[in-house]
Amino acid sequence: MKRLARSFWVILALLFLLEAWLWDRLAPIVGRIVAVIPWGRIKPALVRLVDRLSPQATLVVFVVPFILLLPLKFLEFWFLAHRQWVAAIAVLVLAKLVGLGVTAFIFEVTKDKLLQMAWFRRVYEFFLWARHWAYEKIMPITQRLREWSRQTVDPVARRLRRWRRLLQPRHAGRLLQRLMRIRRRMRTAAS
Repeated sequence: MKRLARSFWVILALLFLLEAWLWDRLAPIVGRIVAVIPWGRIKPALVRLVDRLSPQATLVVFVVPFILLLPLKFLEFWFLAHRQWVAAIAVLVLAKLVGLGVTAFIFEVTKDKLLQMAWFRRVYEFFLWARHWAYEKIMPITQRLREWSRQTVDPVARRLRRWRRLLQPRHAGRLLQRLMRIRRRMRTAAS
């Protein structure tokens, strides 16, 4: 039972870290894409609007992107129901990127107001704690994987790189010489 529970927590930590990794890696990229789009007066207007709103009303502004992305989720489920896997994955990736970009922008605009609400601050701190916990949970596994990689994968990778280099046209003569030498040794050993 302990193994099952540990596996559950490790999988949960991995999922949480995957989401955090996506947020960290894609937020700047999506932010640059959003910055290229000529929002014109929309960005400053949204900032001014949020400045005038109460923290509770700001929460509504923060939830709006989730509601706007709901049709994409339904479309994704429709594709899945009709076994159109590629279209479903494309819609999922599109929804993730658009949602991440819009949510990152709106969260940056509304963060100060939202953190004024005690319950939101506790939820935000919980997610920061959960992210730290997930890193701590996964770190020993990651270190073991790195050590395993150094011991097993690196020597094989070095050999493969050496063989790839030998197969290049400028080194083909050397390869043939080596193969002939191996063949002679095998014939000598056989007789």
